[in-house]
Amino acid sequence: MTTSLPATRGTARDADPATPPGRRRAPLAILVAAGGALLVATVLVAVTIGPADLAVTEVARSIAHHLGLDVTPVPRLHDAIVWELRLPRVLTAAAVGAGLALAGAVMQSLTRNPLADPYLLGLSSGASLGAVAVLVVGVGLLLPVAAFAGALAALVATLALARTGGSLTPARTVLAGLAVSQLCAAGTSFVIFWTATGDSYREILSWLLGSLAGATWQTVAIAGVALVVVGAVVLASARRLDAFTFGDTAAAALGVDVDRTRWGLMTAVALLTGAMVAVSGAIGFVGLVLPHAVSVLTGPAHRRLLPVAALVGATFLVWADTLARTLFDPRELPVGIVTALVGVPVFAVLLRRGRGAAWS
Repeated sequence: MTTSLPATRGTARDADPATPPGRRRAPLAILVAAGGALLVATVLVAVTIGPADLAVTEVARSIAHHLGLDVTPVPRLHDAIVWELRLPRVLTAAAVGAGLALAGAVMQSLTRNPLADPYLLGLSSGASLGAVAVLVVGVGLLLPVAAFAGALAALVATLALARTGGSLTPARTVLAGLAVSQLCAAGTSFVIFWTATGDSYREILSWLLGSLAGATWQTVAIAGVALVVVGAVVLASARRLDAFTFGDTAAAALGVDVDRTRWGLMTAVALLTGAMVAVSGAIGFVGLVLPHAVSVLTGPAHRRLLPVAALVGATFLVWADTLARTLFDPRELPVGIVTALVGVPVFAVLLRRGRGAAWS
């Protein structure tokens, strides 16, 4: 016997004063198709933006050529700019944006906390400590590995600390995450204060604020594989995430293994977040704001929310990174500054429209 799960969520996304009761929302297929088309167009256009003058047709032909299709080749210099410089960065930004948006939506549901984000369990601070440790000793090639190891170490420390107080509950885990985050932040500050000299300060600051300047095809692979693997797990768990809306007792009554589902998904999201932070640094507001904003179009049901949030997150971060690298050319802003400048006003608008009723 199959029991259908509820499609509402106990977060700030539950009510939309601007949406009349009974209004039909766009079918999921249309939302995904529109989001996918917008993302593809965004990638093609974003690759053309920069000091070198490129056309969208050149970008498309360069990609097609490297995929083995029979097309007219583009000039060698333009091909190198597209394939070696800009496209890996744009694709990394898309994967990171999609991953952070997915992770934020899942964390907000599992913890029933509308202010949760992917970094809730101290992952960002742990990754930052690992990254700074290798940057100050000049081993930048190990940065993704060190950042990922730091994120996993922070997750283990958070869960271990949460278990010392008894049963592992969401509230205790969040508090443990805050403690581990502060400890790692203090460690990062100490390492910078004690060892950073000269230009290393600038490199460290850029990474801590989020930067995709060092993106390569390797970072595309890291972020892309993590997104596909964990994204598939998360999307398959959409209905179980809906069940968490009414609390653990109601979810268990609907046939959900609450502990196994929560900690399995939290671990998966932690791995996803660790991979994203390892290639991009700590980029804020994407995982916090976008799930709330996207739910205006999709409603709270996760089978609709999650895929659309991933597509919107990918598109958003591509444009944010494009602004970061071109707005003050030849100087480049950390992309975390751009996401904060955009995210804070959006967050304020959501609060003003009444989406913060459940946050008070």
